[in-house]
Amino acid sequence: MIKNYLKVAVRSLLRRKGYTLINMFGLATGMAVCLLIVLFIESEVSYDSFQQKGKDIYRVVLDRKYPTRSTAYSMIPLSIGESIKREYPEVLQSTRLFDFTGTGTFLLKIGDKMFEEKHVLMADSNFFSVFTGKMLQGDAATALQKPNTVVLNETTAKKYFGSAANAIGKSITPDNDTHFFVSAVCKDWPENSHFTFNMLISSITFEFIKQPNYTNFSAHTYLLLRPGSSPDALEAKLPHIIDKYVSGAIAKNFNMTYEQFLTSGNGYHYYLQPLTKIHLISDLEGELSPNGSIKAVYTFSIIAIFILIIACINFINLSTARSVERAKEVGIRKTFGSEKKSLIAQFLLESALISLCSIFIAFVLIAVLLPLFNKVSGKELSISYFLTAARIILLFSFATIVGLIAGLYPAFVLSSFNPIVVLKGKFKSNKYGMALRNGLVVFQFSISVILIICTIIVNQQMHFMLGDKLGFRKDHVIEVQNADQVGKQTQAFKNELLKIPGVQSVSGSSSFPGQGNFFGINWQAEGAKESMTGRSAIVDDQFAAFMNIPVKEGRFFSKEFLTDSLAVVLNEKAVEELQLKNPVGKRLTTPENGFNAANGSSYFYTIVGVVKDFHYQSLHQKIAPLVFVNTTKFGGNPAVAAIRINAGNFKAALKAIETSWKQFVPKRPFHYDFLDRSLEDMYNTEQRTQRIFTIFSVLAIFIACIGLLGLAAYATQMRMREISIRKILGASVSSILSMLSKDFLRLIFISFVVAFPLAWWGMHTWLQNFAYQVTISWWIFLLAGSIAALIALLTISFQAVKAAIANPVKSLRTE
Repeated sequence: MIKNYLKVAVRSLLRRKGYTLINMFGLATGMAVCLLIVLFIESEVSYDSFQQKGKDIYRVVLDRKYPTRSTAYSMIPLSIGESIKREYPEVLQSTRLFDFTGTGTFLLKIGDKMFEEKHVLMADSNFFSVFTGKMLQGDAATALQKPNTVVLNETTAKKYFGSAANAIGKSITPDNDTHFFVSAVCKDWPENSHFTFNMLISSITFEFIKQPNYTNFSAHTYLLLRPGSSPDALEAKLPHIIDKYVSGAIAKNFNMTYEQFLTSGNGYHYYLQPLTKIHLISDLEGELSPNGSIKAVYTFSIIAIFILIIACINFINLSTARSVERAKEVGIRKTFGSEKKSLIAQFLLESALISLCSIFIAFVLIAVLLPLFNKVSGKELSISYFLTAARIILLFSFATIVGLIAGLYPAFVLSSFNPIVVLKGKFKSNKYGMALRNGLVVFQFSISVILIICTIIVNQQMHFMLGDKLGFRKDHVIEVQNADQVGKQTQAFKNELLKIPGVQSVSGSSSFPGQGNFFGINWQAEGAKESMTGRSAIVDDQFAAFMNIPVKEGRFFSKEFLTDSLAVVLNEKAVEELQLKNPVGKRLTTPENGFNAANGSSYFYTIVGVVKDFHYQSLHQKIAPLVFVNTTKFGGNPAVAAIRINAGNFKAALKAIETSWKQFVPKRPFHYDFLDRSLEDMYNTEQRTQRIFTIFSVLAIFIACIGLLGLAAYATQMRMREISIRKILGASVSSILSMLSKDFLRLIFISFVVAFPLAWWGMHTWLQNFAYQVTISWWIFLLAGSIAALIALLTISFQAVKAAIANPVKSLRTE
């Protein structure tokens, strides 16, 4: 019986090759998109899953409340973790990581050669007691217990010493001439981790690690809990840590009691993040690497489901549209005794067969699309993920289920025809079938229009975040890292750079927008009781002019004023939080040791100017108070030198800059970044969303048009006699085109009514993730609707024009 069903199904599909190919290609495209997103989601949710103790590891993070804002930090004071362990027995271990390099590099000397290394972290001695790492050489338990020891990953060990075994005991010398010795080599840390490293330095090497600190944020802190312990119960106890350990430090640093600190609008809220969820749920300041987004996972999952539904709708529409064509077949088979259930089985087998063939086409499409998808998603996904026995069985089961679901309704419709009515030639597609097909077309294009609108708005927001409304000029700027290595020759180095043809201007700072390391510092106006915790940067006198930041009041730093070594410039937000009227000339103090005299007495910093607020951080965050300090206070050596180059002279100028660098810093490799690229890196997740949205919108429209093409072909075929008669009576091609198109376009316009409010709600919700956002304008909906209508019209017109220019005599003779 099954063999007979299969023969009939194959013959039926081969007899209608056009219909079969349209159905297969539509389903295959939907399946391919769905499987690509499965690959993406599997990659995203697998982060840190390799950790053997992962379910019991939690990171301690902080929401810091300020009087007019709040900021969430992934780094916390270095003494908090050990205090939590000391207070609560459910905590087995507390371990910390410190980021040595951030977006920069770590200079090291091996033998007589100098190298720069990225991803260098400082770790506590119990790091490998908490985290799982496979040691190739050395003992994990003791690898970081001694000062001046480092652990390399396998790639780094091979790069510098040829093999893991050769690396053990070898000396590595940073730029401060301290010798570090390789104590162990571990396998490369998996990429699906929220942090990776090339080198781990033992934290016990550094004196600052031994000093209690409860207010300065510097450590990524992880707790290993006893199995079965409740993280919620532990989190509820964390306010006690603030009361016992932090409040006294606040009173000392902020010159107020902890109660006054809270009353003035400040506050600390520590909470726990499960290790295996950090990548998807965390987007805090100071992350060790860019994270993903659980919202993106949900969004792409929904898109995958909708695109697969659109593909299934194509199948349903085309199958029910062909009901008249197959009615006679059903009538004859029922007359000869076929039961309804056997007909349902026959049609479901046809659907499953199309779906199973589609999965093979889907794999071909995945192989073609995967390189592009990897490029836009920033992943290294492989089709080999599916090539296991269990997953192959799941794929074929998936294809069979999709085929059965898509074919279920058409099977019941086709098998329910009355043979007497059909064989008398009185059957035609009923109004319920037409209503269903119309409803499904509306659903398809509603989803497509929603995706188009979302793509436009996401692109708009990205353009806004990277555009020219950031409050500073970012074009044609390179950032040379480690510029402080120039030492006392800083001014000579700048003068040499300015002589290079094509170099417009040069400036220096401890940080530039996009680098994320504007350091936190506490400031207090002279005579005031309240203080302000804001961000600071150490900049030279050219910074404001170089970045084209407008000075609102007073002036910026100048070499003409010898007293500017103890001058500061504030942004508007800092003036607001310090509650200063006529700020120019007022004086500030800070409790930070590095900003005061060696004997402990406080310096007074005079405000000489106020600059307009600009977006030096991500647009996810509101502009925070910013205080500029003059580099002359710190020897005039900025950590980063920024150089603006004329576009026409770029390559030659860059080569000359490198030559100058080698003259002044011969031992350090020349390393630079583009300012605009650094800014883009802050929005990796959003850019990925933007690119994937664009691709999926195109595919959704494409799949919907496949179904629309099939329906248009069917509608044209059903009206060929009418079209022929109209042509004989003098109807023009345009009038026939209008007649065939208007019904479909009416459905497209209905889809706009459904799509517009849903798209507005979805994008309005997404934009709330940004402190600064674009406005959702009416023209976006008009543009999206026009694009969808135009694509639909072109799809329909292909069949309509073909019918309109056909020979009417030939059509009527056939009839």
